[in-house]
Amino acid sequence: MSIRAVVWDVDDTLFDYTTADRAGMGSHLIAEGLLQAYGSAEEALLRWREITDAQWARFAAGEVSFEAQRRDRVRVFLGQELNDAEAEAWFARYITHYEAAWALFPDVLPVLDALAGSHRHAVLSNSSLHVQERKLRVLGLRDRFEAVLCAAELGVSKPEAGAFLAACEALALAPHEVAYVGDHPEIDGRGAVQAGLLSVWIDRGGAHTGKDVPAGGHRIASLAELPALLGSDTRFGAPSTFG
Repeated sequence: MSIRAVVWDVDDTLFDYTTADRAGMGSHLIAEGLLQAYGSAEEALLRWREITDAQWARFAAGEVSFEAQRRDRVRVFLGQELNDAEAEAWFARYITHYEAAWALFPDVLPVLDALAGSHRHAVLSNSSLHVQERKLRVLGLRDRFEAVLCAAELGVSKPEAGAFLAACEALALAPHEVAYVGDHPEIDGRGAVQAGLLSVWIDRGGAHTGKDVPAGGHRIASLAELPALLGSDTRFGAPSTFG
């Protein structure tokens, strides 16, 4: 059966999260007078991302709330025992700089336009609905998607099959009728395969090896490859810049 809908990851798939995070953190540290404490913006960003991953794992495991993991990211990063209000204020100041750098990847609007008449669209993100709804509206994309589902409200995160199946249920489609497009080979790629969706891994940097491609999944270098892949009933292969 052909693919009838595409479910999308947001960060580093549609939205250039890495660039915005780097620019936002650099500007924030300068404004806070903290840049020298971390040696460089790159070193600070690396530390911030390590902490983010660790705190997100706690949230995904159900140990803390979405808001609590944000506050704890700040406390660990600064090495300070901040109260909730102080941690939230620091994070809010960071968000101001981060949002100033928000941008879509250049291949996003063309592919959404190309697929608008042939496929339905939704979002599945390991974030919160408040965060991603606002982001999609600011970036001018929200009306492109029938549904936006996020881990904080679902109570289950990618790569758990339940997250992907919730997206299929929201569209009233079977998993084999849905493609999932995301940037992480395990969380997005392998998770989608195991849930029974057509898995499409966007690897823009091309730094990964063939071994990283989840069995049964597809790797593309640009979203420009997606219409051809979907049009060929992709489970049996599709053109790719990776050969």
